[in-house]
Amino acid sequence: MSAHTDFVQASDKYAQGFTKGHLKAPPAKKLAIVTCMDARIDPAAHLGLQEGDAHIIRNAGGAAKDALRSLIISQRLLGTREIALFHHTDCGMLTFSSQHLHSILKSQTKVDPETIDKIDFLEFGDLEEAVKSDVKWLKENPLVLEETKVTGWVYEVETGKVRQVA
Repeated sequence: MSAHTDFVQASDKYAQGFTKGHLKAPPAKKLAIVTCMDARIDPAAHLGLQEGDAHIIRNAGGAAKDALRSLIISQRLLGTREIALFHHTDCGMLTFSSQHLHSILKSQTKVDPETIDKIDFLEFGDLEEAVKSDVKWLKENPLVLEETKVTGWVYEVETGKVRQVA
């Protein structure tokens, strides 16, 4: 059975006690979090956030470059002034190269190989260096507001703890 078959029943149950309809679109803490899409990560839970506190931007690896479009919207239209970037231990982005994934796609699809070769999967080999590099990239990016506070973190999937690395 597909997971989506439970959506309506779960939504109905959630809606019975729903009291958050008054929340405004701009996040109360003026915070945007960039983190990985890994299903083991629940940023609101491990950071003590409630609905309405922060924008949570997720993608494979928590890549800053992949999140830029959302960060621009978050800052320019919805008032965020702080970015916290999180990568995590045991991340799949540490386990492959773009070249390897290009080979897989070329063998399993009929997509033009040149189109496939243009995809940068933004994988990384060193967790902490990737965080530092992404933070540096955000701080130097002219599309990110100059006054933005940018920090970089590692979430440890084994312990549930976070540590700041940038």
